[in-house]
This record gives sequence, structure tokens and C-alpha cells, in this order.
Amino acid sequence: FTMLKTQINSDKAAITISLVCVLHCFFVPSFVVIGSGFLSISFDNEFVHYLILLFALPVSIFALYAGYKNHKSSSFILYGILGLIILVTAVFLGEEVLGELGEKLLTLLGASIVAFAHYKNYRLCRALECDSCHD
Repeated sequence: FTMLKTQINSDKAAITISLVCVLHCFFVPSFVVIGSGFLSISFDNEFVHYLILLFALPVSIFALYAGYKNHKSSSFILYGILGLIILVTAVFLGEEVLGELGEKLLTLLGASIVAFAHYKNYRLCRALECDSCHD
């Protein structure tokens, strides 16, 4: 019962982290430009990328593993692994190799695939006819 609840919550957390990743990638540069006159500190953008990835990887891996363990379905795992590989590639190759647009597009693609995998995992859990699986 606890593993199922934890899996549902970790899927929700992984989807949220994917959204944070996309929001950071697309909107933080605008906030920095707009707020540059008001901010006395600056954040290393690459550090933030690594920090988000540091949270995204274990949460996603745990949720995918827990979903597979709970439901014995692997229909979402390949999507999750592919999305995580794309995210890791975007972070490690970065703007220097991919260019700004390439990094953003790869990040958007990876985060979208990860979110889709966790949504499928979450929906599978919700579709089962067991009380312990539902919120």
C-alpha cells in the first residue's frame, strides 16, 4: 500500500520537476534580463541545470521502478529512460555544443517525454481496480 502511494506521489513529483526544467530553460533568461537591475546576486545557469537533474534522475528512476514493481507493466519505462537520456545529454552537452536553441529544444523534448512516461505510469496506477492504488 505504501509503495503504491509513494509511486503515485513520485510520478507527480517527476512531472512537476519536468515542468520546472522547461520553465527554467525558457523563462529564467527573461527573468534575469528583467530583474537584472533589482538583483544583486546571480546564479550560475549551469549549476541550476545540474541541480534540477540531480533531483529529476532519482525521483524519475524511483517512480518508474516502483510503477513496474507495482503493476508489472513496462509500457512507460522505455519512454522514461529515453527522456532521461535526452535530458542528461542536453545538460552535459549544453549550449556550447548544441547552441542555445538546440539545448532548449533537447531539454523540452526530454522533459516532455519524461512527463509523458510518468503520466502513463500514473494513469496505469489509477486505472487498476484496487483501492490501495488510488489517492
